[in-house]
Amino acid sequence: MQHVHTSDVIFGFAESVAFFSRWYSFLPGDLVTTGTPAGVGAGRKPPRYMKPGDVVEVEVSGIGILRNTVIA
Repeated sequence: MQHVHTSDVIFGFAESVAFFSRWYSFLPGDLVTTGTPAGVGAGRKPPRYMKPGDVVEVEVSGIGILRNTVIA
């Protein structure tokens, strides 16, 4: 439903990591989630929500794709 490039983020990733580092010590393998891009299902008419069987993919160029199937 959404396809956004990292150049569209409001706060850069280095800025976000620096901000959160005030309270949190990052370790290898930690993930920082930053919210959702425009076009979320709740704002659609009619609303669309994830359901069992839907597939969620997150891709990082040069690293790969994280793919998960939604289950009940």
